Amino acid sequence: MGLLDGRNAIVTGSARGLGLAMAERFSEEGAHVVLSDVDIAGLEKARASLAAAGHTVSAVTADVTDEKSMAALIAHCADAWGSLDVMVNNAGTTRDGVLRKMSTADFRTVLEVHLVGGWLGTKLASLQMREHGTGGSIINISSISGKVGNPGQTNYSAAKAGLIGLTKAAAKEGARYGIRVNAIQPGLIHSAMTGQMPPEVLAQRIAEIPLGRMGEPRDVANTALFLASDLASYLTGITIEVSGGRHI
Repeated sequence: MGLLDGRNAIVTGSARGLGLAMAERFSEEGAHVVLSDVDIAGLEKARASLAAAGHTVSAVTADVTDEKSMAALIAHCADAWGSLDVMVNNAGTTRDGVLRKMSTADFRTVLEVHLVGGWLGTKLASLQMREHGTGGSIINISSISGKVGNPGQTNYSAAKAGLIGLTKAAAKEGARYGIRVNAIQPGLIHSAMTGQMPPEVLAQRIAEIPLGRMGEPRDVANTALFLASDLASYLTGITIEVSGGRHI
């Protein structure tokens, strides 16, 4: 018996990285998973990989900033498998730059993808869960940047902090319908982005982590699995930091 047997999940931004790790972990525990991304080629590669491992998956290209696109994504899950039980709002982007040089367009783009996208995913998923009547779990992927702020990322830090407020408010609204809404704040996690960091900068940041290592995508995926499952049935409106103790 898997922790998510009989459950149906959507993970946005799941062509690679954290999103793909969460989709894989959910699949391993018995969930049917809809992968979603704007990267069509990457999305199909991810779907084929999970399907080849024997998992029940489908893939839908969706723009998280577009309400019709998100509504179609959620309808696909409900139509294909009967319900939407777990929604992970993970899709993201960056447009880094120091405050004095960042354009208004770059600030808005990041807020649109992370915050408006997270709001649309939370809103539309909760409506589907209410209609089905069996509750569900919504997980918003924030960032430790939303807690402490990152220089050169006023847009990203603001959006990720905003997701925490969204999570708390939505949790209060969804509780009466059995809908739990929680957030995860990953810290320094192995990724393509961290792989491009100068070695001395990376070493300095790892030295700030009490557990003495970077996180792996599966560390975040395991936390998402916990929040998606009945193990977290009495948790809503909380934020879990997956950061190895950094910034405590």
